[in-house]
Amino acid sequence: MGRWTRRDFLTRTGALAGAAAVGLGCSGDDDTDSGSGDDDGAAGTDFDPADWDSVRAQFPLTSDLRHFAAFVFASPPRPVVDAITRYREALAVDTHGALDEHAGQEEAVRAAAADYLGADPAEVALTDSTTMGLGLVYSGLELGRGAEVVTTEHDFFATHESLRLRTTRDGTAVRRITLYDDPATASADEIVGRFLEGITDATRVAAVTWVHSGTGVKLPIAQMGAALEGINTNRDEADRVLLCVDGVHGFGLEPVNADDLRCDFLVSGTHKWLFGPHGTGVVWGRPTAWGRLDPIFASFSSPAPPDDPGGPQTPGQLSTPGGYHSFEQRWALDEAFKFHAAIGKEAIAAQTSLQATMLKQGLAEIDGVDLVTPVDPSLSAGIVCVDIPGGDPFSLIAPLREAGIVATITPYDVPYLRFGPSIATTPDDVDALVATLPDLL
Repeated sequence: MGRWTRRDFLTRTGALAGAAAVGLGCSGDDDTDSGSGDDDGAAGTDFDPADWDSVRAQFPLTSDLRHFAAFVFASPPRPVVDAITRYREALAVDTHGALDEHAGQEEAVRAAAADYLGADPAEVALTDSTTMGLGLVYSGLELGRGAEVVTTEHDFFATHESLRLRTTRDGTAVRRITLYDDPATASADEIVGRFLEGITDATRVAAVTWVHSGTGVKLPIAQMGAALEGINTNRDEADRVLLCVDGVHGFGLEPVNADDLRCDFLVSGTHKWLFGPHGTGVVWGRPTAWGRLDPIFASFSSPAPPDDPGGPQTPGQLSTPGGYHSFEQRWALDEAFKFHAAIGKEAIAAQTSLQATMLKQGLAEIDGVDLVTPVDPSLSAGIVCVDIPGGDPFSLIAPLREAGIVATITPYDVPYLRFGPSIATTPDDVDALVATLPDLL
């Protein structure tokens, strides 16, 4: 890619049009099937963010299935798909011309992500996934001699492996702690208390996950961050404990801004609950936190090389990996943020929480099923996990699909049956799932 000047970026990066946030209630007539893949859906109608049927009609998901795994590798809504198609066609017809014409689109995406997070675009790096973001953070953080990282037994492979690889390279000490024994009865006090007990004088990084994909437990991140602030008060900046969060199963779902979480880094893919393009993600960091991280990839995001004082050198730009990649996916990411902004964070959270609570209550009444995820919405988000004592959860995936229900299995040593109600499902879908499962046990 040719070198871009500061003027190129300033002239080619347009301001994003803000979409009005519209609150959505759960109407009493919301008892229809998903209908998300109907032929007469979004392709022939205007998008009404105040109408859940219209929202679901934007997803090109087949209406033959109830999609309780839509969040795993999301099917983007039509405005996002249309943008991907436009950029892909432009790149196919005139690659160099498209790269030149849309040179500022990455900054537009960064601005959209920052607006969603209530942050400064300078604090946002763009990635291809949560895994890439975790690797950038845990590989790039500066840690002094004798420093340790504290993580938990509940984190996903990407966190554990990123930290293991760092240990292999430089001997960084990594220690795992357990935040709860029984996910179904976990409490905020228990989690925060155990978290604080795990912090020592040598701890410089706390690596945690906002919502655990293996149990559905949502950590009280803000309370954990507040507790760390008490510890950090008496520490020099270089010795502060940085709270780093894998936020992928809360991002796009929980109605908070970055500052509300009181963490230092928030890492997330945007192709799950945000329903963004495949192969996209973000890393947000506080300026003080970015100051303790060294970029590990050459970046194409900055208009000038690091040794050129003429161009802006924001942490988010410099920590965005460069290279030629799937530009049509990244450039379309701002449409996903616009889609969510039009519906409204609070409305999305309320609709998802409503269905998740209904599902947990219904599953808890089924003989032969043990609810794993806390019922309390303050300790859970959209993921709902259940245990089948004495049974094989893997054996239920095919029968459920034959009954029109898409489910997944947690990718951990202890496998649970997992469901994810979302804005792509309905309360009627939840009722159908609860009615169907007993017949398959």
